[in-house]
Order: sequence, then C-alpha cells, then structure tokens
Amino acid sequence: MPIAESELILNKDGSIYHLNLLPDHISETIITVGDPERVPTVSQHFDSIETIIHKREFVTHVGYYRGKRLTVISTGMGTDNIDILMNELDALVNIDFVTREPRPLEERINLRIVRVGTSGSLQADIPVGSLLVSEHAVGLDSLMQFYPLVETGLEVEVARGVQQSLQLDYRPYCVRGSDLLREQLGAGMVTGNTLTCPGFYGPQGRVLRLDLRLANLIEQFQQFRYHSAEGEFRLTNFEMETAGYYSLGRMLGHEVVSLNAIVANRATGEFATNSDQVVNNLIATTLERI
Repeated sequence: MPIAESELILNKDGSIYHLNLLPDHISETIITVGDPERVPTVSQHFDSIETIIHKREFVTHVGYYRGKRLTVISTGMGTDNIDILMNELDALVNIDFVTREPRPLEERINLRIVRVGTSGSLQADIPVGSLLVSEHAVGLDSLMQFYPLVETGLEVEVARGVQQSLQLDYRPYCVRGSDLLREQLGAGMVTGNTLTCPGFYGPQGRVLRLDLRLANLIEQFQQFRYHSAEGEFRLTNFEMETAGYYSLGRMLGHEVVSLNAIVANRATGEFATNSDQVVNNLIATTLERI
C-alpha cells in the first residue's frame, strides 16, 4: 500500500523533504558531521565534487575520493536531527518515490554511515587530542520511547544500571554500533562507550547560572561501571547524537559507526587549544581508511 503524502513528504522536484536530496544524490558510503561548515572541510580532500545541496542545517556534498564515490552531510546537533537524517537516508534508497512503496526485502540497500564528530572525554586517561571509536552508545534522550528497539541482555542491563546510578525516572537505551565499520575504521583509536545527552549544558553537567538536579552528575558518569562476562563497561565520553545513529541503524539495517575527536576532558577541565587540528586529523584518518 502506498505511503501517504503526509508521511513520506516530497518536495516539488521529487526530493525528500528535509535533506532536499534525490536518490541519485547519495552514495552507499556516507560521512556525517554536525557542523554545516565542516562539510567543505571534508570535501576539500575529494578529487572532484559532483553535487552540492544546502537546505536548513543539512548541507550535502557528493564527490569522489581516490575513485570512491562518497557523500558528506551535515546534521546539526541532537538525536532529533538524527531521526530525520536516518529515516530520510533510508527512504532515499529503500522506498520507491514513484509508487511510494518500500522496496522488496531482496532489493533493500544497506548504507555505510560514518559519524565524524567532536566529543568530550569523561575519563582522565583519555586525553584531549585522542581519537575514539564508539563500541556502544547509551542514550539519555527520549527518541527510543517512540520506536520498537530490541536490545541485547547486556544492553538492557547497562541501561538499567545507568538509570539507577543517575536516579532517572525512565530507562535509557544502550546500543552497539557496527563491528564491521569499527574494525575497519577504528584501528589504533581508543575504543569506548559513548553517552548521548539531550543537551550541551545541564545534561552534560555544565553549570553556568542554573544548578543541576544532580549536583554530582559528572562524577556519576565517570564512576559508572557494569561488570559482565565480557568485561568492565564504563562510560568514556559524551556527545549528542551517537545513540540515535546506532539505534536507528540497527532497526533500519544499516552499518553505522561513530568516530570522535576528543576536544575536551571533563575530568581534568581541559579544552583543546588546537581543536581544529584534532578534527582534521580524524577526517584525514577516516578518509584514508574508508
């Protein structure tokens, strides 16, 4: 049955509503960044650029790097934007825009999506300037209250542990990213478990003029541990998107990994004086391995 026009919204030129892209505009390997101004920082390394599209915070460059067709897209901040990005990327490859029906299972395309972003370290032994690949992501946001995410036993237990530690009225969610992409792109990086927060200030323990409900929030993040047969699980860093990527990627059938440039360390109070250089190092490393 065709998907209603109010659900799958297309622009007058047939492009998907928010991203403003047509199916031919994207490659099967996609690099995502938060900041729209970071898109040309990635695409400047391309041998050629065939498409540039800009709508709202979503800036897209499509081109070739060493003969491989790549797409780089900016997302803005937060899992609400990731909800838009992941659903619309999937629609571009797995829904027929003419019939408005999902493609048959045997024709579905699995995208490779690589988040390249900044993050703050929670642990003193992960210094500013590090590159970190996220094995798991724990989401403190509410996005998965609206989707039927299936978690493993370990993921459920970790999420419950975080809930108890932070005295939350709701259970967070925990999701493992792509093992395939983590092994391909994360060699030599710190392997960590990323906490996805629904904000930059209070949810990440920052105090300007407003006090926190949990005065020791950062210490709770830092001290959290879950022990299982697989070893010790600790939270290594935090940002605002990775859990949304990993959960939607799992449900939609796409390979997703989050690569993080550590530009702040909340345990030591440091912020990178050369943050642009740290990000550029991550971009160069990603392109070299992709």
